[in-house]
Amino acid sequence: MNYLLGTDIGTSGTKTILMDVEGNLIAQDLQEYDVLTPKPLWAEQWPDVWLNAVKNSIKNTVQKSGVSVENIRGIAISGLYGGSGIPLDENMDPVRPCMIWMDRRAEEETRWVLDHIGKEKLLEITHNGADPYYGYTKILWMKNHEPKNWENTKLFLPPNDYVIYKLTGEIAIDYSSAGNIGGIFDMNERTWSKELMDAMGIPLSMMPQNIVESTDIVGGLTADIAAELGLSEGMPVIASGIDAGAANIGLGVFESGVYAAAIGTSMCAALISDKPVKGEGLIVWPYLYDAKRLSYYFAGGNTAGAIVKWFRQTMCEFELGTERNGGKNAYDVLNEQAESIPAGSEGLIVLPYFMGERSPIWNSDAKGTIIGLSLAHTKAHMYRAFLEAVAYSLRDAMEATGENLGEQILIAGGVTKSRVWRQIFADVTGYPVVCPVHDAEANMGDVMLAGIGTNLLTYEDVKKWQVLDEKIMPNQANHQKYTAYYKAYKSVYKNLKQDMKTLTDLSKM
Repeated sequence: MNYLLGTDIGTSGTKTILMDVEGNLIAQDLQEYDVLTPKPLWAEQWPDVWLNAVKNSIKNTVQKSGVSVENIRGIAISGLYGGSGIPLDENMDPVRPCMIWMDRRAEEETRWVLDHIGKEKLLEITHNGADPYYGYTKILWMKNHEPKNWENTKLFLPPNDYVIYKLTGEIAIDYSSAGNIGGIFDMNERTWSKELMDAMGIPLSMMPQNIVESTDIVGGLTADIAAELGLSEGMPVIASGIDAGAANIGLGVFESGVYAAAIGTSMCAALISDKPVKGEGLIVWPYLYDAKRLSYYFAGGNTAGAIVKWFRQTMCEFELGTERNGGKNAYDVLNEQAESIPAGSEGLIVLPYFMGERSPIWNSDAKGTIIGLSLAHTKAHMYRAFLEAVAYSLRDAMEATGENLGEQILIAGGVTKSRVWRQIFADVTGYPVVCPVHDAEANMGDVMLAGIGTNLLTYEDVKKWQVLDEKIMPNQANHQKYTAYYKAYKSVYKNLKQDMKTLTDLSKM
């Protein structure tokens, strides 16, 4: 039997799985870490954290599996959207931490781009707008604020492409990672826009020139790395791409017309399309399958699972202490309690904007908000309101994408472990929800891409894998109730928007 590895570098952890070519999950391992937030709305990570996590998760997975290494035939590595990418010097050493997607420091650079290049030109060439979310504005921030680091930087590489370089010695970037940098990638020609790079003063040489498909073999494991990981020298390493797209592949999405949401630390709610989508403020990049034809159009929250993790860490010391002492998992306890709370959390609404917000509202000043609290509310009410907030955010993203979203939505990510949360997504959106069988969607997509890249699998083979679970149907009474709450959710943001800006200004005093 032949086996394949899939590794996904996430914002808060790196996970590796090993599967056989019939789609059976054999072993897996997760390595967790934190994001550096040295200032409000800043978010960075040193790349060695990712590299070490990748190595350890691969090593542990292989050891747990008990599979003969000569039967492990390839690996694909996906990754979080690395924002600016890792700035590397002439020796391919990191110059500074990578400013990841969550970082929103580049407000001045965003205004400069809109004033000097213009939204229309950006949309015409890149199909994207200007915002601190995009990697190119973060690159401009570094150019403007860290001249010495700028002078020492010779190349920017996204997280998964940097790790692939460290494993193989080969430099490349996949289409999805290139497109997701935003304002310097030409979506019409599927290559770097020299016109826009010249206008921004970003040398073309700072971007990898080898742009590859997500099924391409970038290189083979070097002898030293293979020995360290317990794998075979020369084992193929496949490009993969942005983890949200890999998650869609793992859900079996290979054609246009499917709406799927990858919900982990953040949320990417996307429509795969072969035609331009008329949605206000969507983010666009080439899809991981058939990258020159299909595009991934998404809206999504800066924080999704991140706010629920924040709630657990901040408000639930008792549950965490019980878990640490061998008791029930804190999330399981909170989910059970939330199930007893009625839809709408008896008048509580949470705005999930704990790190500003990207699409569809594009507002760095947006703030996390809890409104409606009374002495009758409990921790369970608040926890359910946090779950509902992410579902409201998904509905907002769906409305921004427009019509023709299909008859159901696919939802992947850690949120699918929660039965009550899955039902909340169905009830808030009014759509049947389908989740994966395994909590390993991006990794599953990596395995599929590795199999196709090594010719061990075809697209027809992986389409036959049983990757989806049963449909979760919306409760129509709850949906009507949630529709009223959703209108209030939208209204609360609109009414507080200026106050949020005031709080941003006050925080700088």
